[in-house]
Amino acid sequence: MNEQRPARATAAHIDLAALANNLGVVRAALDRAGNRSAIIATVKADAYGHGAVRSAQTLVEAGADALGVALVDEGAELRTHGISGRIIQYGGAFSMRHDLVVQNRLEPFVFRREDLEALDTAARTAGTQVDVHVKVDTGMGRIGLLPEDVSAFFDALAGFSALRMVGLCSHFANADLKDGAMTQAQEDRLAAVAALARSRGFNPTVHLANSAAILLRPTAHLDAVRPGIMLYGVVPARHLAQHGADLRPVLSWTTEIIHVKQVGTGTPISYGSRWIAERPSVIATLPVGYADGYARNLFGHARVLVRGQRAPVVGTICMDMCMIDVTDISAAAVGDEVVLLGAQGSERIDAEQLAEWSGTISYEVLCRIGKRVPRR
Repeated sequence: MNEQRPARATAAHIDLAALANNLGVVRAALDRAGNRSAIIATVKADAYGHGAVRSAQTLVEAGADALGVALVDEGAELRTHGISGRIIQYGGAFSMRHDLVVQNRLEPFVFRREDLEALDTAARTAGTQVDVHVKVDTGMGRIGLLPEDVSAFFDALAGFSALRMVGLCSHFANADLKDGAMTQAQEDRLAAVAALARSRGFNPTVHLANSAAILLRPTAHLDAVRPGIMLYGVVPARHLAQHGADLRPVLSWTTEIIHVKQVGTGTPISYGSRWIAERPSVIATLPVGYADGYARNLFGHARVLVRGQRAPVVGTICMDMCMIDVTDISAAAVGDEVVLLGAQGSERIDAEQLAEWSGTISYEVLCRIGKRVPRR
């Protein structure tokens, strides 16, 4: 039977070999610093929009020591697809289904007494033990124990026989910024808490470093690191580009021209007539829009690649479609490949460029590519 052509050409293409390469870049950064830290590969948010299951499988095969997710449901999905290794759940306690944590053998971040009680009960009911990571708020201000509350929490944790503290962690707030004062303060605070833990008889794996700290701060590598964005071939900030030179982009996003028309001077294009042709123009329509994650605020800024050249996005981006000006691209035609993110010929549009056009960060650009865009 002949394979059916997809109903729509819009797709995200995932280079799993590049993903494995980028895990190797993490390992090389640790080796250069003389650190033997374990690698917790972050695959939350559907692996930053790259597809969690295939990405997780690739990362495990490439040597990741554990996987990191945000939600219990994300960990359960990986288990459903046969991933049997360690899965650490970063998100902690918000609406945590403690029975599902136990059932799926997840290692949650903990920082509230009530979650210790619920996890202990669920674990004893299941006749097992749960490994937990104590989360400390050293300056992020999001979740975690304040350092002054850690001692009492350690006392409480010691009273739950079905819980075992295997990790102690925090999260950097400013590691990607050039001013390292806050980052150093966070390192120092976690080091003090780690010393306290060991004095109480705990022997946790201490982990703190995100992608930026892996590239910039060997002192933060500690017992384990948690790479995220760098696994997907993107540096956390532009000024870190030289440190991530060996990273390879994992995702490219393409579509194709579905309609071409010639319009006269003064012709409005799309909702609100926000773009009006200032010359006789050739306008092409693409089957991708804000419902796919190609954000509405890209209008007036974004470019796409057609026949190896840049073409501006014109007119308000619609839910399912957008338009581009191909007047200066000779012979642009229906069926031509259009690159939204990635390379074509000698030109490239990377996630950082798309983020700048959209007034956001590369993380969001990748994560917002919608589920209806197939990953191939």
